[in-house]
Amino acid sequence: MTWTALIICSHLTLLLMILETGHTTDNNTRGLAATAPGDIIIGGIFPVHTTVEKRKDGSYEPYPLPCIKFKKKALDMVLAMINAIEVMNKSPLLTEVNVTLGYRILDSCADVSTTLRATADFMGREGSNTSTSRQPIMAVIGPSHSGTTIAMARQLTLRMIPQISFSATAVTLSDKTRYPAFMRTVPNDKHQTAAMVRLIKTYDWNWVGIITSDGEYGRSALELFVTQALKNKICVAFSSVLPNPENSPDFKNDIKQAARAIRTNINAKVIVSFARTDQMTLLYQELKDQTLREGKEVDSMRRVWLASDSWSSSSSVTGNLTLKDIGDVVGFTFKNGNVSSLIEYLNRLEAAGHQHTGNNSFLQEFYQQLNNSNFSTDTELVSEAVRVLKKEINNDTVFSLEMALSAIAHAVASVCRSRDCKTPGSVQPWEVLEALKKQGFKYGGKSYNFNEEGDLLLGYDMNLWRSDGREIHINEVVAEYDLLTNNFTYTNHSTTQQLMKLKDIKSKCSNSCVPGEIKKTAEGQHTCCYECINCTANHYSNETDMDQCLRCDTETEWSSERSSVCTPKTLTYFSWDDSFAVALVTFTALGIVLVLMVSALFLHQRDTPVVKAAGGPLSQVVLFSLIVSYISAMLFVGQPNSPQCKARQVLFGISFTLCVSCILVKTLKILLAFQFNPELQEVLRRFYRPYVIVSIIVALQIVICVCWMVLDGPVEMIISNSNSNIRLEQCAEGSVVAFWMMLGYIAILAFVCFVCAFKVRRLPQDYNEARFITFSMLLYLISWLIFIPVYKTSPGKYQSAVEMVIILISNYGILSCHFFPKCYIILFKKEKNTKSAFRKNLYEYSNKTSDCVSVSGCSGSEFQSSSQLVTISALSLSVSADHPLKPAVVTDSRDTNTPVHPCRRRHKGSDTGHCLRRSISM
Repeated sequence: MTWTALIICSHLTLLLMILETGHTTDNNTRGLAATAPGDIIIGGIFPVHTTVEKRKDGSYEPYPLPCIKFKKKALDMVLAMINAIEVMNKSPLLTEVNVTLGYRILDSCADVSTTLRATADFMGREGSNTSTSRQPIMAVIGPSHSGTTIAMARQLTLRMIPQISFSATAVTLSDKTRYPAFMRTVPNDKHQTAAMVRLIKTYDWNWVGIITSDGEYGRSALELFVTQALKNKICVAFSSVLPNPENSPDFKNDIKQAARAIRTNINAKVIVSFARTDQMTLLYQELKDQTLREGKEVDSMRRVWLASDSWSSSSSVTGNLTLKDIGDVVGFTFKNGNVSSLIEYLNRLEAAGHQHTGNNSFLQEFYQQLNNSNFSTDTELVSEAVRVLKKEINNDTVFSLEMALSAIAHAVASVCRSRDCKTPGSVQPWEVLEALKKQGFKYGGKSYNFNEEGDLLLGYDMNLWRSDGREIHINEVVAEYDLLTNNFTYTNHSTTQQLMKLKDIKSKCSNSCVPGEIKKTAEGQHTCCYECINCTANHYSNETDMDQCLRCDTETEWSSERSSVCTPKTLTYFSWDDSFAVALVTFTALGIVLVLMVSALFLHQRDTPVVKAAGGPLSQVVLFSLIVSYISAMLFVGQPNSPQCKARQVLFGISFTLCVSCILVKTLKILLAFQFNPELQEVLRRFYRPYVIVSIIVALQIVICVCWMVLDGPVEMIISNSNSNIRLEQCAEGSVVAFWMMLGYIAILAFVCFVCAFKVRRLPQDYNEARFITFSMLLYLISWLIFIPVYKTSPGKYQSAVEMVIILISNYGILSCHFFPKCYIILFKKEKNTKSAFRKNLYEYSNKTSDCVSVSGCSGSEFQSSSQLVTISALSLSVSADHPLKPAVVTDSRDTNTPVHPCRRRHKGSDTGHCLRRSISM
């Protein structure tokens, strides 16, 4: 028995030696791990170390490289997964189906090759140094980085092993045709970059720099950010891609170039960073070194740093710098949750002591690192370890990790309700994947579902780093970003006030162009680098930094140069409250009153010689036409409308034609009496019908006006000059040809009157009708000749005033020349308004003419004219117009009963003159 025992002991010793050797080899190849048994094994992979050692021996042997640079935050992730699984195993969700979860957690070392080795381990492949009897992995949690996650996802897809990441955000992982087994509890980078762009837009920044890591995550984020930034008119001043420090020999040079780009682009006050924690640490240190070498203050490197989820929770990146040195840091993190369960787990760990590491080699290594600090007791060692781990907790990471495990637990429970999952091989990974995709899960009292891309769209928390002088606080959420509305909801009033101060920071290539200006970008420059130019007249810009001016509606609006709004144009016309209009209306009203007074006076004195000499009934027709003409003049005042526009021209044209035609008849009467020989006179006498002539003349004007109104009559219109702030409302005369035909017709009549009256202008002075006709028609013709250029050159509304003035001049000319002298005689020279006085005047004028003939001091023409003037209708005062050529005699005023034949006073020997007895009434 003794030998037997000895032999057995020897074999056991040998076996232990072999196992120890195998363990050493396994450690060298597989690295550290944390494991626990269970019915369903969940794999976990975290970057417990941040990199691997470089090959130094030049060997090409495919052996695993040792992992270096222990990462305490990753150990928190490992412990969070272990704690979450232990909590789930105790929950009714799994106890009801009598299933427990186990785990196998490996280290990715943030290295793709190491990650692929771990993937082979999870899949139980040959060459992974795993026992063939070990339980298969049903699902995998992790890794953290997008690069390693993509490498692992491609492998796990071969077995359709579900993989849920808690922090990998590359957009490409949402492609279910390439990664059908991949899911995640965080949004992809498309939403994070959108949130950053939204924040930049909110704070009116448009000139930013970008720092990103080299790799799938960094380059994808860079591409997404630039695309979304350009859509929102945000320009990238520079972009620097930082490689992994351990994998690039030129990493230090890349860091220097990135720091130099930040310092030289002084207008880019906002830096967006998708870099890793270690890269940001080195970048901040390089910025400090360059600043000090140039002899500047450290705070000259201050910027606003928009930190992505890759480093927004790592305050250690500042190194020995403070927030006063680097500026403001606004971090974007995934949604935070309650980490009290993890805190309790760490407290239990502290109570158990450092020996209670179980099969967690990561925790053992951490204790060993701390033990090098020579803690006096194990209690102090564990307490320090727990303190450090609590400080390194990232709430958002723990929350996302626990949600991933909750989703897997619900999927496992769903599958195991219909079968006995304790039997090996009873559950396949693809069944767990199917359950994950088809049903939701609950966590923290809320229900969640993965979308079609396998993502949970929970949004982001935004935090603002703050310092109390000793340490930096980063976990205080100041706003929440909603992915559906693309808006921020601010949650902390006091911190929000500090956040709002960032609006005072200007991060622009060029100063903003204020309303009234637009941006002008030089060819080849960024669209954010520009100069501001003023909007021209009738153009405006009503927002800041507009690319082009908007045009005003020049029909109704206007704007001066550099305007931000269009101003409605002022509607103007020749209004009643215009001082010039008031004056003209006053003169018009006065004219009407004077006409009415003259008309009344003439009616009262209708049987007197003066009234009869003025035309008798025709004078009343003339006065009536003047009243209508005055009324038409008043229609040129006030806001025009189409009926008014038509009425004013028609009334004036017809009324003044009537007036001039009556005067023309009077002129023709004089002309017929004194300028034609007896034979021609006899012929014309037959055609001389005053009222018929007046009717025909007026009828022709009516025809012109009717055709004008029907074909193209005056209408109300609004004229808007693009270079003026006024809209002119006035009458458009329609057919210009018809308008000038109407006026030209009157002008022709006036000219005929003028010519005829001028020929017979030498009547006795007190009764010289032809002289006044000549003057009034001359005044009319001159005023309308002046009207043409003045009307064409008059500004705006005063065109109506010009025509009104000409009408008043014409009316007053006729009133003054034709009626006022006669009114003067009627009122103030009554002794001359008698038949005897009239005869005496003719008799004296006849004697003057006779004397002129006796002394041969008069020319033949003067003699003839004078003789005719004496012979003119002395008794026309008593002859009716119905007998215009009835013979009359002139009575010597010295003997009222002795008729004197006009021919008797002629020179007997004269053969140049002959006597025509005419009595055409004047």
